[in-house]
Amino acid sequence: MDPVVVVGSGASGAHFALMALEKGRRVVMLDVGHAGGSHVNPADTFAGLKRNLQDPAEYFLGKQYESLVMPGHHGEYYAFPPGKAHVFRNREESGYQADGFSPLQSFATGGLAEAWTGGCYPFNQTDLASFPFPYGDLAPYYARIARRIGVTGVTDDLSQVFPVHEGLSEPLELDDHAATLLQTYSRRRSKFNGALLGHARVAVLSRDAGDRKACRYCGRCLWGCPTRAFYTPSITIDECRKYPGFEYVQGIYVDHFKADSGGRVRSVVGHGASGATHEFPADSLVLAAGTLGSSRIFLESIYRDTGKAPELRGLMDNRQVLMPFVNLRMLGRRWNPDTYQYHQLALAVKSGAGGQYLHGLITTLKTALTHPLIQTLPFDLASSAAVFRNVHAALGMVNINFPDYRRDDNVVALDTASTPHKVVIHYHPEPGESAMLRENISRFRGILRKLGCFAPGSTIHVRPKGASVHYSGTVPMSSEPAPLTCSSQGRSHDFQNLYFVDGTSFPYLPAKNLTFTLMANAARIADLAF
Repeated sequence: MDPVVVVGSGASGAHFALMALEKGRRVVMLDVGHAGGSHVNPADTFAGLKRNLQDPAEYFLGKQYESLVMPGHHGEYYAFPPGKAHVFRNREESGYQADGFSPLQSFATGGLAEAWTGGCYPFNQTDLASFPFPYGDLAPYYARIARRIGVTGVTDDLSQVFPVHEGLSEPLELDDHAATLLQTYSRRRSKFNGALLGHARVAVLSRDAGDRKACRYCGRCLWGCPTRAFYTPSITIDECRKYPGFEYVQGIYVDHFKADSGGRVRSVVGHGASGATHEFPADSLVLAAGTLGSSRIFLESIYRDTGKAPELRGLMDNRQVLMPFVNLRMLGRRWNPDTYQYHQLALAVKSGAGGQYLHGLITTLKTALTHPLIQTLPFDLASSAAVFRNVHAALGMVNINFPDYRRDDNVVALDTASTPHKVVIHYHPEPGESAMLRENISRFRGILRKLGCFAPGSTIHVRPKGASVHYSGTVPMSSEPAPLTCSSQGRSHDFQNLYFVDGTSFPYLPAKNLTFTLMANAARIADLAF
């Protein structure tokens, strides 16, 4: 029997592959597979690296200072650290022409989640209302993934929007700033009018698991965890490599698949780094190349087979708003870099639209690069740096996520006039989005005030569509078979042995990071398919 061919090694592909291997299937994974370097001075903390590296500026900022966000830059507060450059390294064949959308893609081993912040927020029954299966079908896989990768979480006020499933481990120790925020909320809970604050769910070990060690609070999360306490999908790829039935074929850019007259995929075609063409037989084909990548392969294959170039409608992405704030209770305190660096708390706030919850991830700033925030202060550089030293421990950031819905005017298509064919993206925000954003930004600022925090309006940044990289919706799950859709098990209604296991198949995108659900859903599909 030919193998199951999985295209892509990100969160979806990795967990589909491991589940299929556990069920005794042979798996060939095709991937470009850009890889990063090893961790320098793994025993050092963040402060230790600054002391001990021969050139710490190169490590933290890059040889060409590419991780600096320069004065006068308006937009993102963070640049990716040099050690994560491989995550966004491109392939020459890949190209996009985008209108109203800023696409990001990854060809790294482990995909985009090699640079994620670890948020693991299960969809609840309300979130899954548009899906052709209930929460109960997904819950066992949330638990399985949580045990597999290590997810921290507790039962608290957020449990009504983030279901508590099995497999969670105790949360990490909060830093002083996060602890202060949670204490303030606990004392004044009745004042928050239904807004909820609690522990974030994060993919990090609070206790040893196999050859991975628990978080040791070294402060290096942003630059890469030297103990692998913080989960990335490349860890699961390493687990797959232990199975004799797994083959990881690196350096392959998949172009299209070939199907027979009965609509059954027979092989997958890709190109190596030298441009040579390679063809791989497939018993089943699993597309896990990310929504844009999987959509491109699907469209290219249809065009080559029929000469027709259909449009995939319904592209979604979470709009995100970055809201810096100052916690007045923390002014003048010393900051401690030896803590977990990503978000430790989360907010759930009812939106004015139908009482739906929006979600905000609260990061208390410790070792993140400070220059983008210094340059927003209304002083000269020296004065701003002096002020910053006194407010560093008080600084935080809320990353607010908004839901998205499938709309026919949001299109992914193929430009067949270009060589190679480019992916064309047209995205139009929901009507009335600007007013909705203003209303909810005001709502979040009010909640921060109740927490004793101040969020300057001039520093709030509405990120462009595409910046969250939570893409989904182009080949949605459907209860009824229809062209350009798939079943509740991710199987294409156009090709009988083709599966979509990434965000491509989601019919709705709630205001949550979708990566945890991608993993759980991929494991669910592999379990049902094989």
